[in-house]
Amino acid sequence: MASSPSSINALTLSLLSVHLLVFLGSPSITTCIKLPPETEQRPQTFSPEEESQDSESDRVINLPGQPSTPSISQFSGYITVNEAHGRALFYWFFEAQTQPSQRPLVLWLNGGPGCSSIGYGAAVELGPLRVDTNGTDLLYNEFAWNQEANLLFVESPVGVGFSYTNTSSDLSMIDDAFVAEDAYSFVVNWLQKFPQFKTRDFFLAGESYAGHYVPQLAELIYDRNKDTAKYTPINLKGFIVGNPETNDYYDYKGLLEYAWSHAVISDQLYNKCKQVCDFNVSNWSSECNEAMSVVFAAYLQEIDIYNIYAPRCLLNSSSTSSSVSSTSKSRFESLTKVNEHDLRRMRIPGGYDPCYSQYAEMYFNRQEVQSSLHARAVNSNFRWKQFHVEYV
Repeated sequence: MASSPSSINALTLSLLSVHLLVFLGSPSITTCIKLPPETEQRPQTFSPEEESQDSESDRVINLPGQPSTPSISQFSGYITVNEAHGRALFYWFFEAQTQPSQRPLVLWLNGGPGCSSIGYGAAVELGPLRVDTNGTDLLYNEFAWNQEANLLFVESPVGVGFSYTNTSSDLSMIDDAFVAEDAYSFVVNWLQKFPQFKTRDFFLAGESYAGHYVPQLAELIYDRNKDTAKYTPINLKGFIVGNPETNDYYDYKGLLEYAWSHAVISDQLYNKCKQVCDFNVSNWSSECNEAMSVVFAAYLQEIDIYNIYAPRCLLNSSSTSSSVSSTSKSRFESLTKVNEHDLRRMRIPGGYDPCYSQYAEMYFNRQEVQSSLHARAVNSNFRWKQFHVEYV
């Protein structure tokens, strides 16, 4: 049955407890930063008919590097969200460690926009399997949310990670409304593949730009649940967002003030930014863009913008694996060159490994890993990345 308006309440106490354990007890909580668009090869064209409707065919077995204990029931694969365009989103699903038939279902979304919920949420933050520092092994996460819930991750929007479209013009159409529609179609069609969860309590969760994604998807579900003759009812019970981006004014004002108050930038630069920048407007002046570029450039030398008290990641493609696509330095050199819509920050509550992105990219670009996760075969130029995709 679809939930009534009065049933859209806060998350259950047990799940909230896990939320607090993860965000307060985990050493590797991250979010994601939007980078400039890159020219890259996308996966080959596929037909939606290739997608199996049998959930068991998506079961993950013999995942490389997975510890032998505890046993983890997991599935991954594709859900078609637009058959005409050949558009499908990639998911990774973990059943609850105990009593999965009685636990709620939680869908997790990372932000960016353009960041992988597989690479961040599942493999670094709250999933039961984390990529080890060697990029080949997985470690069990004792704080994983699937201790209390059935946990679903999706790479959204299309173009992120292994998610794909056969219609290239889709990538120029992506905005919040587009993402919400695809996410809604994903939920409806995923529940068709896993019908045992149709009546389960359903929650949405996310961080960073999911401060947009999560409430917008919740509103779409809530509105369509009013017309069950036309739309499939979804038993939405509530949502939670962590360190969400909801208002650019406070994000950029806070970023500037934090850099100044922690001696990352000078009084002179801080005062100039205050003078030339109006964060209430979406189109910054050239003077503001120039000044804020200097703010970001201040992090290029020795300071990690994600955690100013931790060392920067010194790994690079020559000292680790060729599958590492970029260094921290190149990320922020690029960051200072993009326009105001692309200057995104991520918020870290302290204590994390600055090289987590490199580890994940090493792992998910291994052919045997992609095969085990049922990721589509891709052309030789395609590389899975933690973040990419251009937005309008």
